[in-house]
Amino acid sequence: MKKLSPSNLVFILLIGAGFLYYLYLKGYIFANFTNLDPKQAYQLLEKEKDQIILVDVRTPEEVKTDGKIPGSILIPLDELPNKIDRLEKDKKILVYCRSGMRSVSASRLLSSLGYKVYNIQGGINTWKAEGLPVTR
Repeated sequence: MKKLSPSNLVFILLIGAGFLYYLYLKGYIFANFTNLDPKQAYQLLEKEKDQIILVDVRTPEEVKTDGKIPGSILIPLDELPNKIDRLEKDKKILVYCRSGMRSVSASRLLSSLGYKVYNIQGGINTWKAEGLPVTR
């Protein structure tokens, strides 16, 4: 059996670390919130709409371009720490963005502050691809 050279071992470790970082960014590992696909999120909204705050963490420009999920409130990710008081702790928080990356960051922040958080995987892009409702 051939031995791995130190440079090959470092390369393999870097690839592994990069893969773990990717999984972390997507919210697949070390997540203290629940990931939902768009259909699951839609069903949760339909079933418990009075108990959920739907938060859009995109920019206002993105909302103008892509529309929004009906009933959502816009709190851009960079403004979220200063607008936490708009969110009731006794309600579930459902978070989305364009593709699912910023919403993971928002979900991590909110769950670390004691909120019950759900992240919509794939963001509004996947939501729209599933044919779910969007308003302009």
